[in-house]
Amino acid sequence: MDEPDRWHHMSSAPRDGSRILVTVRPSEQGPAEVDLAYWSRADQFGSEGWRASDSSPGRVVEYAEPELKCWMPLPTANLSKGSLPSPWDEEDVPLLDGSGI
Repeated sequence: MDEPDRWHHMSSAPRDGSRILVTVRPSEQGPAEVDLAYWSRADQFGSEGWRASDSSPGRVVEYAEPELKCWMPLPTANLSKGSLPSPWDEEDVPLLDGSGI
């Protein structure tokens, strides 16, 4: 599951509410990790953007675009915490559209 060609740049991630796997960049809070996320329209619980799939009213976990390194579709087999791929820890995929935000 660690095949680099399976990870894609965030600019191509689906913004239709479907769940995807994302690599969250390392930060002061911890090392890089893989999470299950989806694009959410703005609602009473938060603004439009990426949310962790385990978000719930009153505990919405939102990701700013720069926090997410890349994405891949969910595997078709049953997904469990033990079957998640390793975070993508190689060089960033260069931005092709010139956007650095």
